[in-house]
Amino acid sequence: MHDGDEVVRLLAEMVRIESVNPALVPGGSGEAAIARYVADFLQGAGLDVQLQEISPGRFNALGVLRGRGSGRSLMFNGHLDTVGAAGMADPFAARIENGRLYGRGAQDMKGGLAAALAAVAGLAKEVRLEGDVVLAAVADEEYQSVGTRALLKEVRTDAAIVMEPTGLEVVTAHKGFVWAEIETQGRAAHGSRPAEGRDAILFMGRVLREIEQLEERLKAGPRHPALGAGSVHASLIAGGQELSSYPGQCRLSLERRLLPGENAETFAGELRDIVSRLSAQDSQFSARFTLGYSARPLETPPETPVAQTLARCVRKVLGREPGFGVQSFWSDAALLSEAGIPSVLFGPGGMGLHSAVEYVRLDEVSLCATILAECARAFCGP
Repeated sequence: MHDGDEVVRLLAEMVRIESVNPALVPGGSGEAAIARYVADFLQGAGLDVQLQEISPGRFNALGVLRGRGSGRSLMFNGHLDTVGAAGMADPFAARIENGRLYGRGAQDMKGGLAAALAAVAGLAKEVRLEGDVVLAAVADEEYQSVGTRALLKEVRTDAAIVMEPTGLEVVTAHKGFVWAEIETQGRAAHGSRPAEGRDAILFMGRVLREIEQLEERLKAGPRHPALGAGSVHASLIAGGQELSSYPGQCRLSLERRLLPGENAETFAGELRDIVSRLSAQDSQFSARFTLGYSARPLETPPETPVAQTLARCVRKVLGREPGFGVQSFWSDAALLSEAGIPSVLFGPGGMGLHSAVEYVRLDEVSLCATILAECARAFCGP
């Protein structure tokens, strides 16, 4: 059994450690300090610990609670990095008020990570389990998930729980995404000489109309029974060089959210159709696209053993039937699942993901720790 005060202390101390992802916000501290904090805690709890440097100054912290070797293994996976804190008041103060802890990363996802740390520390004091429990505190989930990608080169388990904020609901599915950039090519010329110029920004206007029509088709098209429709949106745009010139180029960055069964090539086909159609309509139109980072959706069948075991533990601790739900955001569970590790999301709730006011509910952090420990006992064997 974990100490309720201890899990709050853990959470507060982690929120006070600024771990803003430097790939998102230049000058962010990254995961080095918080990874060392987690590693020291796990070592003090008696786990086998490793600090995995995935790039200069970027770390995963791994702890393994060794079992007897005859049971199933389970991973608790949580990310150490956060988004930026611009516009927040005292983002790293870890203020507690009305049963909530406020601060950047409190809900996303240091609350879930604190629960898992408390759970494995409590388990380490009990009778040895049959299978291993792995605590993986990873880097860079908020950008390109290089932490979990590096983790998967060394670690495999029979199942995983990713402690994203779900309000203590067992989440088995979420969308994927793919980023892309389209560039339209015009012809730079003096603004007084329209016969010599080709306006790349106006060409991009045609692309934007096509993207809007694609979004409408996605809304009206096939829907996932729980996740709904896929989507696409224009994220960033830049073009031109000065007021008195025809712009020679314009760049548009896009994000396409993917349903199970879709992947990066789905979006590539849609963009090829758009460029081909616009080129056929006007011989002077010129554009090309490139795909960027992509991540597949998650869809874990609810009958999967880890989902069923976790649901039974929720029922035992909370005294109610657990829900099997979905989430709008992406998570590292998709990478784990793609690597052959059946994965679900489960963590405490709160409010303010990536917003100016973020908090996690402390009662749910404590309950999450209890449920995670129960799940490890049931899944890995007493």
